[in-house]
Amino acid sequence: MSSMQQVTPGVSLTAQVTDMLRAAITSGGMGPGEHYSAIGLAEKLGVSRTPVREALQLLEKEGIVRIEKNRGVRVLQISLDEIVQIFQIRILLEPPAAARAAEVVSEGDLERFRELHRRILHAAAADDGPGTLQADKDFHLFLLGLAANPRLTALDSELRNLVLAHGLVTIPSVRSSQDLADDRRDILQALERRAPQAAAAAVREHVTRTARLLIAGVCANTPGLSAEAYLQKLEHLTKFSS
Repeated sequence: MSSMQQVTPGVSLTAQVTDMLRAAITSGGMGPGEHYSAIGLAEKLGVSRTPVREALQLLEKEGIVRIEKNRGVRVLQISLDEIVQIFQIRILLEPPAAARAAEVVSEGDLERFRELHRRILHAAAADDGPGTLQADKDFHLFLLGLAANPRLTALDSELRNLVLAHGLVTIPSVRSSQDLADDRRDILQALERRAPQAAAAAVREHVTRTARLLIAGVCANTPGLSAEAYLQKLEHLTKFSS
C-alpha cells in the first residue's frame, strides 16, 4: 500500500477516499485476502475515520471488500468463473446501448469521446495502469450514458469495478498504446458515421477481445486452469447475441 497517495480534503471526501482505495486495490497496493484497519487506512490517507468507513461500506456493497467484525477489512478475490459471467453480461448489454448512442450522438459528444480516447493513450504511454483503466471506464460509461438508461449504466459500472478492483486487467501490461488506439478506432468511426449496427458490432468485438485476453492471461499465470474451457464458457450465452 506504499503507492497510495493522500487525498486532497474537499467536497465529497468519501468519494475521493473510495476512488483512492479502489485504485490501491486495482494496482495491487491492497492485496486479496489481507486485512486492513479503517484507522490504518485513515492515517495513510491523512483523513478521519468517518469517510474511510463510509468508503469501505460502499466497496463492500460492490462486492470488492468484506468488513469482518474485530478483524478489519479484507479485499475479496472473485473467481474466473465469476469474471466470465460478468463479461457475458457486458457482451449482452453493451452492444445495443452503443447502437442507441450512435443514433443520438452529437458533435459535442464526439469531441468528448476523442478527449477520453486521448486520455487512455496518454495514461498507457505513461505506464499508468490505474489511470488507463479509469480512462477506459470513463470512455465506455459515457458511451452507455447516451442510451439514457441510468440503471444499465450503473450496472455496467458495478460490473467493471468488480473486475478492475481485483487486478484482473489486460492493459497496459500486455497491450501497447497502438493496440489501445486500434481497439477503439472502429467504435469511434461507427459513432462518427452515426451507424448503429456498426457501433454495436464494434463494442461487442472490443468487449469480447478484452475478455479473451483477460482469460488467457489469468490462466497462463494459474497452473491447472485451461483457457480453452473458460473461453467456451464465455460463448455459452454470448453466441446468441451476435
